[in-house]
Amino acid sequence: MCNVASNVVSNDSNVISLDSLQAILRQSPQAWRPLVFTNGCFDLIHVGHVRYLQAAKQLGKTLIVGLNSDRSVRQLKGDLRPIVPEAQRAEVVGALKPVDAVVIFPETTAIATIQAISPDIYVKGGDYTPATLPEAPVVIASGGRIELIQIEIPTSTSKILEKIRNGKE
Repeated sequence: MCNVASNVVSNDSNVISLDSLQAILRQSPQAWRPLVFTNGCFDLIHVGHVRYLQAAKQLGKTLIVGLNSDRSVRQLKGDLRPIVPEAQRAEVVGALKPVDAVVIFPETTAIATIQAISPDIYVKGGDYTPATLPEAPVVIASGGRIELIQIEIPTSTSKILEKIRNGKE
């Protein structure tokens, strides 16, 4: 496993600032390529997340995960989310075997992060299409490609929370 964040992050985690990540990538860009990037809220990690990240990692050498901040999750999912605070979500995602580094971003899209790191491959779930991804034009403009990973197990945090709240699936 390639550990991008090994020398720059405290608490032995793979959580790293965008500035630090950019500096590492600039020092020896080819050491991390092909660089795979994906992003999401990752609130209440489930098997769908794990399998998705495993599949994403298989596409390249380094997997960077962009994690929506608490504020951006609230903007996307409503005032009752996230369930788990961003620092904890980031630490859990960073501890997963396929993940080399996690960067928290404050926007509702990962456009600025993609512009900053220029991934070779941008990965999202098969429930998206290139037309529904606001990040797609930026990925293409920077010479990257988009890969959509089919969902093996249709699980979602929203459905898990609904089941908890209502006792129903």
